[in-house]
Amino acid sequence: MKVKGFNPVFDKNSKILILGSFPSVISRHNQFYYGNPRNRFWNMINKIFNVELLTTNQKIEFLLKHNIAIWDIVCECEIEGSMDKDVKNPIYADLVSILPPQTKINKIICNGKLSYNLTMEYCKNNNIDIPIVYLQSTSPANPRFNISDWEKELKK
Repeated sequence: MKVKGFNPVFDKNSKILILGSFPSVISRHNQFYYGNPRNRFWNMINKIFNVELLTTNQKIEFLLKHNIAIWDIVCECEIEGSMDKDVKNPIYADLVSILPPQTKINKIICNGKLSYNLTMEYCKNNNIDIPIVYLQSTSPANPRFNISDWEKELKK
């Protein structure tokens, strides 16, 4: 079944772009990024920045205030379930539309291996020369998650 992802969260002051792969079933149901309460993403943000973000509006306001953009490299695909291995026939998000000169994005952080691999391919094919950082996925399915790596990249 063909499924669409979410629009990006960004503004002209965004400096860091965090790219996931594609929203999980629970995130799609909850209509926002990392909507599965078992996903570590928002708990990690709360811990690193000493905040308590509960609502979607609070999360969006926080991201924009801290110059963080968020999106998924896949904007549409065929998928049954939530796993990256289930993503079929991905259509790439139009990253160019939110990169400089529209924003100040100077680093892309990829949340997981699929995001990283697809982002590397997209950037190569579109001559995008922005540093791309691979970080372990915040997914509950990933036992190798390390918050200190994320903190280092988000606090630079």
